Amino acid sequence: MSVLRNALARFFSSNPKPDMHIDADVQTAVYMWPIIEKLLAHGEDGDTYRATVNFWRYAERPPLAVYDGDVSHCHIDGPLQMAGDFALPLGGEIFSRGVTITLDPFEANGLREHMRAAIERAILAWLADNGRRASPPANIPYDRETADREAKAMIADWVARKEAMRHTAEGPDHV
Repeated sequence: MSVLRNALARFFSSNPKPDMHIDADVQTAVYMWPIIEKLLAHGEDGDTYRATVNFWRYAERPPLAVYDGDVSHCHIDGPLQMAGDFALPLGGEIFSRGVTITLDPFEANGLREHMRAAIERAILAWLADNGRRASPPANIPYDRETADREAKAMIADWVARKEAMRHTAEGPDHV
């Protein structure tokens, strides 16, 4: 660990809530402040927001889109560049088993369009498969606390059912 990193670690560990000072123009600060507050939040929400953008630290360019599969991963890089009537990314990369490909702006744009079309098809198929095409738009205020509690209860119930099925399938004489 570098000397600077050690010094910073000692400084921040001695003060659980260090003061931060960031210079920004007013328009940027007004836009960014709610995002910064979410990133600094304690608990599950703050952890999730930080994990969501953590890969930005390693990106050479600002990512416009990131697509993760079980094995493969790709990102499309910005900032977007106007080319006549088109907005093109600067490039991108694909990572898969034994493959790393750097994409030029046109390849990255083609992959981005392909991924967006695949996502749209997947969402529409899921809605149709689950009988949700006729669901009306939500016009009631979202109750985050209740929604989170219900979602966590559903997940706990699912885990309990999976455990029960696993124990039933194993049987009493399973070794």
